Amino acid sequence: MSPTLPDPVEERLPASQLTALGLQHVLVMYAGAVAVPLIVGRALKLSPEQVGMLISADLFCCGLVTLIQALGATQWFGIRLPVMMGVTFASVAPMVAMANSFPGPEGAGLVFGSVIGAGVVSIVIAPLVSRLLRFFPPVVTGTIIAVIGISLMRVGINWIFGNPFGPTAPSVVNPDHAQWLANAAAVATAPGSPLPPVPTGLAIAPSVPNPKYANLTGVGIAALVLVTILLIAKYAKGFFANISVLLGIVAGGVVASALGLMTFEKVGKAAWFDLVLPFEIALPVFDPVLILTMSLVMVVVMIESTGMFLALGDMTGRRVDQAALTRGLRTDGLGTLIGGIFNTFPYTSFSQNVGLVAVTGVKSRFVCVAGGLLLILLGLLPKMAALVESLPTVVLGGAGLVMFGMVAATGIRILGGVDFKSNRFNALIVAISIGVGMVPLIAPNFKQWMPHGLHPLIESGILLASIAAVALNLYFNGAKGGAEEAIAAAKMVDAH
Repeated sequence: MSPTLPDPVEERLPASQLTALGLQHVLVMYAGAVAVPLIVGRALKLSPEQVGMLISADLFCCGLVTLIQALGATQWFGIRLPVMMGVTFASVAPMVAMANSFPGPEGAGLVFGSVIGAGVVSIVIAPLVSRLLRFFPPVVTGTIIAVIGISLMRVGINWIFGNPFGPTAPSVVNPDHAQWLANAAAVATAPGSPLPPVPTGLAIAPSVPNPKYANLTGVGIAALVLVTILLIAKYAKGFFANISVLLGIVAGGVVASALGLMTFEKVGKAAWFDLVLPFEIALPVFDPVLILTMSLVMVVVMIESTGMFLALGDMTGRRVDQAALTRGLRTDGLGTLIGGIFNTFPYTSFSQNVGLVAVTGVKSRFVCVAGGLLLILLGLLPKMAALVESLPTVVLGGAGLVMFGMVAATGIRILGGVDFKSNRFNALIVAISIGVGMVPLIAPNFKQWMPHGLHPLIESGILLASIAAVALNLYFNGAKGGAEEAIAAAKMVDAH
């Protein structure tokens, strides 16, 4: 009788190796993990201190949910595989739409309320998700992920050049024109003036180029970050190639600091250690439509996670049965619930780290447990969050083109496996769904004559594209897609 081989998933390495390998997992996911709180925090127009709190809470929750997923918690939660958990980019566009409509603490409350609600829904529906796979064949998931990436590209481009509104708008009001209007208004309000009062809401249109928009120094720094990422990705090997985005951001930060564009006052003022507490930024506000929006996003995220878990089971030699899959998906929901409570975002398994398991060959889940503990530690160090928050947006813009573009490229890659040759309906599904998803991006005011209650439901291009793709696929193809097809598509996803 041959001896039983040890289970590589349960291997307990020495503490020094666990720490080094865990740190490697943290570095691979770090850029993606901090990008979401930066995007959403700035879209909500939160103060730098509050954005720093978002980053700390996000890292803390990444670590906490990673521990639950890798270690397991009761028979209900945790797939007990080498999984690192992080914020999903799929949730960014709907959260930014909420932030644009309701900036400040009000919008933050709506975002966190929708995250908590979606977390509860995800926990409840986790056992049913595998049955939903037939409604999400590759033609649907590929289209949705492509629209997510295209929607996010706007964020990265605005990081480089400046937002179209506000202090970095392309044009500003001519000061001479503003002074003339002020003088005319003063004359109009003088007793006996022949001029009529200035009409309410009268404003001068911006007509002078804004020196803060598309500043060539900033564009140059973004280009440097992008070139650095490309050089590292091409010429570096192994681990360094895997953290090319993070190294590009570091290079951009060094150059921005040398040029005086990045200062460290906020880092100096930040505490060395601080606890992460629930509801520090805003109390949740529960809006049924926004919860539905985020819940639909979570369904797509959980279908991606299904592929990740099955791929990881193949890599580690551990069979992922229905019970284990349900535990893993339920943890996605629990992590999202915890994220909302701590004022952060929806969580999912990071596929970059699944790839790292294949690259290193280290299959022990305790490596990810060590990574989770390191993330919790980073979340308790406000100086780290303040350092990330201090990065100029142009630095993040160069990296954003890569991160968000990879999301779109993943969707395109999934669509590459779709049968367009013998099934002409698939092309219609993709074409119309992407077109519908682009409406809020290209014509953001399209909803101005529609009932206000509909606005939260239709201002997310991702949600519109998801509804269109699922409905059109049902109309043309029915619910005939097998689970194997959807799982194969999910296994191709390597960007969040």
